[in-house]
Amino acid sequence: MAESTTSRLADLFEKYGQSPWLDNLRRSYITTGQLEHYVALGVRGLTSNPTIFQKAIQDSSDYDEQLSQLSSRQLSVADTYWELVLKDISDAADVFSDLFRKSNGQDGHVSVEVDPHLSYDSDATVQAAMQLRNRLKAPNVLIKIPATKDGLVAIENLVARGLSINVTLIFSLERYKEVLEAYVSGLEKLAAQSPERVKGVVGVASFFISRVDAIVDTELAALGAETASQFSGKSAILQAQMAYMHFLSVQKSERWKKLEAKGAHLQRPLWASTSTKNPLYKDTLYVDELIGRNTVNTIPEETMLAFHEHGVASQSIEEKLGNAPALWKELLSSGINFDAISQKLEADGVRSFEQSFDVLLEALEIKIGKMNGK
Repeated sequence: MAESTTSRLADLFEKYGQSPWLDNLRRSYITTGQLEHYVALGVRGLTSNPTIFQKAIQDSSDYDEQLSQLSSRQLSVADTYWELVLKDISDAADVFSDLFRKSNGQDGHVSVEVDPHLSYDSDATVQAAMQLRNRLKAPNVLIKIPATKDGLVAIENLVARGLSINVTLIFSLERYKEVLEAYVSGLEKLAAQSPERVKGVVGVASFFISRVDAIVDTELAALGAETASQFSGKSAILQAQMAYMHFLSVQKSERWKKLEAKGAHLQRPLWASTSTKNPLYKDTLYVDELIGRNTVNTIPEETMLAFHEHGVASQSIEEKLGNAPALWKELLSSGINFDAISQKLEADGVRSFEQSFDVLLEALEIKIGKMNGK
């Protein structure tokens, strides 16, 4: 195969129908033009989370000027956090605005997550998401909602109100099916009330990859060398293939076709947590093996640059769907309890975001106190 003369990142979309997004944001991306450079390379969107902002704000002086201005306004620490975060989100959305327009709203999105402490409160999540949507005027912002049981209720409610949602922290095939059902049900409710607004809603479902393999690989090793050799570093990819097959089946359904006739956009699978945690695995494993039409891969910066340099682009996920059901059945028969694993990962994911949020607020409180001479 001849070497591409274009960016590998650009090839993902132009040749294979996958949108590469960047899983990171910090203010220097905006002020130095780095984000514009990445867009030129082929990046088509961006995701953020509380951990990303904790690292960005706590570990740099890039926010000190705005923080100094905010400190004189007697805002709460939480309100100060949102002022800092929403400026970055708004500025990033501006960078992607041309791409958003040229792609008819399919790409060019920037994601911001609600307060992670609301993950188990559907009513509060809806309220917080609506407040963020009202504060962020840019049309190319997705509100991130965790895929907890309470989150599913909020997601359906918000889609029915016409909001575009990035559903995060999906770790199991069954939960992914519930997420897609919430999206479709929400669109049906919106179509019944305001059919002209259906075409304005987009969505992605963030299915986490490497975190799953990190736990499953350990359990596979305990089952013996043969099973470990067959599935290590492959279980999360296999589960993603099964999720993609479900996505395709919904896309072909009569139920979806009725929504599509009203201008509905697909809720695309988004592969998240795609850096490799095992140093024995190729650094671009979870990009190379998960390329498919109508998907997104939100890629950490280091992994994205590695793929740009030496990644392998092909229609990889679709090429291997034929064997996926049999392999998935075999993996489940080995005794791996994916339900228990996904429940642990969901709880750990929510807790990690809560801790990042709290640590950052504590750091901001200290910084504000010093600026005010306390």
